[in-house]
Amino acid sequence: MRSSVALLLLALVAAGCDPFHTGFDDFEAATLYRASRAPAPSAALDRPLRVMTWNIKFGGGRIDFIWDCFGDRTLMKEKEVLDNLAALAERIRLLDPDLVLLQEVDVGSKRAAYVDQVQYLLDHTALDHGAYASQWRADFIPSDGLGRMDSGIAILSRWPFAAATRVALAEVSSYSALKRYFYLKRAILRARLALPRASGSSELHVLNVHTEAYSTDGTKQKHIDRFLEEMATIDQAKQALVGGGDLNTIPPGSQKQHEFPDSVCTDPEFIADDYRAEARWLDGLYGRFRSAIPLADYQAENARYFSHTVDKRGPWNRTLDYLFTNLGLVAGSGRVHQDTLPLSDHAPLSVELVLP
Repeated sequence: MRSSVALLLLALVAAGCDPFHTGFDDFEAATLYRASRAPAPSAALDRPLRVMTWNIKFGGGRIDFIWDCFGDRTLMKEKEVLDNLAALAERIRLLDPDLVLLQEVDVGSKRAAYVDQVQYLLDHTALDHGAYASQWRADFIPSDGLGRMDSGIAILSRWPFAAATRVALAEVSSYSALKRYFYLKRAILRARLALPRASGSSELHVLNVHTEAYSTDGTKQKHIDRFLEEMATIDQAKQALVGGGDLNTIPPGSQKQHEFPDSVCTDPEFIADDYRAEARWLDGLYGRFRSAIPLADYQAENARYFSHTVDKRGPWNRTLDYLFTNLGLVAGSGRVHQDTLPLSDHAPLSVELVLP
């Protein structure tokens, strides 16, 4: 029976059908959100801009999920999701950013009890506006009980967006047609907003990305290169920008590049801890833009800036999360908040930007 269903699905996909609505256009308008409360007055911004990026692991905290190879869970109860989101929101309120780039945020997924996590975080922080772009969408996924899925990337902001667009990235070419159909379809979320200033307003472009983790066919490098291309296009136009997210690779000069002790998956298709071939993939970003954590600082003291671990006991053991900008940085403001180990398998990264 299972083979017959798989053959039927394959035939539909080969015929160009999209029975479970997993596909996207190359460019689509992002989904815009507002907090349920009345928005705060747009007071003039007379201080540095506080920006943060955080992969929040779909509100899953440190539950032992099957894809981490530590457990057998695929679904969460609503209370688990809400408890985890409450802890995430509390930390965001404490850090008090103006902009937050989120990765792995679910808005209507069975695995996260169908909780709209973008709306929840807007309603429980001081951020009033959101933009969302799906990276993994299906009316139904027939494996591991996942069912309905809508998971992606988001930007939360104190100010409304003038525009927000989902820019499609390359798909993994080495997977079968059927697997590609149900697999993640990565994207860049590109947004633009006007920051209120005493002298009028300043336009800022914001880019959020979560690149491929597992492919061995060069897809991750294509994602990083396209992200650099989008950043460079905005920079060439002499427009202010900040971009970042979870790039799923480590900085140049990382002391450890493979065989991390927390990577316990034995399936070669889902081992994402060998970065030896990726040593120079971020050179273009570091060469053109300022990084929240200057490369020299990272290379001098790797562990202080680690932002990822699979093992819920820790410690953090690699850097995968980044913020790059063509604006000035407040010296020493770049920080990885490593005291957040129970909340996600990634730690948030924040920095303060000096507006022109």
